[in-house]
Amino acid sequence: MTLPTATLARTHDVFNQSTPWADVNLFTTNQPLQDALRLHAPDLGVAGLTALGAEMGSAEMLTHARLANTHKPQLRTHDRFGHRTDVVEFHPSYHALMGAALRHGLHATPWSRQDTGHAHVERAAGFMLFTEAEPSILCPVSMSYAVTPALRGNAAVWADWNKGLAATQYDPRLALFSQKSALTMGMGMTEKQGGSDVRANTTQAVPDGDDAWGARYRIMGHKWFFSAPMCDAFLILAQAPGGLTCFFLPRVLPDDTVNAIRIQRLKDKLGNHANASSEVEFIDAMAWRVGEEGRGVAQILEMGTMTRLDCALGTSGLMRQALSIALHHTRQRSAFGKKLIEQPLMRNVLADLALESEAATALSIRLASAFDQKDKSEHEAVMARLLTPVAKFWVCKRGSVFAQEAMECLGGNGYVEEGGEGVMARIYREMPLNSIWEGAGNIMALDLMRAVRRADAAAALDAELAPARGAHPALDRLAGALPLRVDAMTTEAEARRLAQDVALAVQAALLLRSAPGAVFRAFCDSRLSGDWGYSFGTLGAGVNLDAILARALPE
Repeated sequence: MTLPTATLARTHDVFNQSTPWADVNLFTTNQPLQDALRLHAPDLGVAGLTALGAEMGSAEMLTHARLANTHKPQLRTHDRFGHRTDVVEFHPSYHALMGAALRHGLHATPWSRQDTGHAHVERAAGFMLFTEAEPSILCPVSMSYAVTPALRGNAAVWADWNKGLAATQYDPRLALFSQKSALTMGMGMTEKQGGSDVRANTTQAVPDGDDAWGARYRIMGHKWFFSAPMCDAFLILAQAPGGLTCFFLPRVLPDDTVNAIRIQRLKDKLGNHANASSEVEFIDAMAWRVGEEGRGVAQILEMGTMTRLDCALGTSGLMRQALSIALHHTRQRSAFGKKLIEQPLMRNVLADLALESEAATALSIRLASAFDQKDKSEHEAVMARLLTPVAKFWVCKRGSVFAQEAMECLGGNGYVEEGGEGVMARIYREMPLNSIWEGAGNIMALDLMRAVRRADAAAALDAELAPARGAHPALDRLAGALPLRVDAMTTEAEARRLAQDVALAVQAALLLRSAPGAVFRAFCDSRLSGDWGYSFGTLGAGVNLDAILARALPE
């Protein structure tokens, strides 16, 4: 028996598949982010963030993100005649994304508009929104943000470069700084033998006289991780006669010749594919001292504080995007006679993910607000020191398991690399990076140990949690114990647990102030009271799933 052609054709009809999460406004659909901004920056205008949310949620930008990651950067060490070039070529979509990031001021612009009082909070929210579309290209953006204040350690270089670093018209050309419409900067700190232990660096800096940019040095050595090697300049660490020192290393020298930065190869990474991470050698390269000889570690710690904020922001943004895709998919996909989002087990999973995402957002924006106020308030200065390693540790640690659970909401579709669902696979591959980059978990725990040894740390933490007293018994117990634990902290082996508990307590206290009661109670019951399992989707029976899901993503 032969079936009619029309019958055969119907077997190829596609149904019960979700549409891509595209052409949406990532800001106006994100109520937790909006409420966090209202708490910390109530007078902040959001027109720019609304425009950024629409652009980053557009199908056009999502296509650029896919293409920039599919067509990875390519290293060209030599031209066809054998001349050394050390150039990394990028797909046009990479440049489109970089242009958008600079146009929206996600790089060094907060340092030029601090008079608003909320420059870092506004930039933090924008950084999160951009991350939802594409996180990889934000590496040079984040480094430009981090190194700008440190560059003031060389007044002459700062005078020549600060305007270009704050400019918003992206310029990818390899050219003299004065000929470019905008500038970006990177960092080169770690070496093969040392990693996070930068004091083990062997790269040498030999004095070479003085000029208009101050003390000049010749650099011989290498860097094992040298991200975004096509930036216009870098801050690096090298051993000078007076000890480990910070140096300004431009790609194009003031005489318009190319500096001796030799790119050995690009890293073949698990994720972060749109960004070029490299290994480099310096063969008599030229650099200028930033700050005093022997003060390099202190300066790198200051820069690391900025990039660690961005790690927490980036992971929070990726959590939000993964949650949104999961909610969008489960509202359309049916199984066993119901939409997935109507299935009790799926509702529990999604609500649990929503709690984690909102708590990450609340903590990350709180940290950004401390950056805005730390020069005006001693409490905010202490909280910036405490919360930087805490947020970087806890939020980034939660990222990978969060992404895996969100991917599972899509089933096999979430595991593939193509189409709209491919965003979820890209998020999953990206998540471990923020936990590793700029100091892995143990480094953050050690940083927290250094922060809590200050005499004012326990009192500041107690004051931070005070507004939440009496709101939930589990939070009261944890908040009451933490200052004593901070004062009594004597061994490094306890530092990870302390980082976790400080993060959870501060997250709960923030949710009391910015989220509905259903969100606050469910977070405290699960994360603090123990009414929770060891995986997402194990919230207790009394949790108001409807309220949490309705808040997570309006239909």
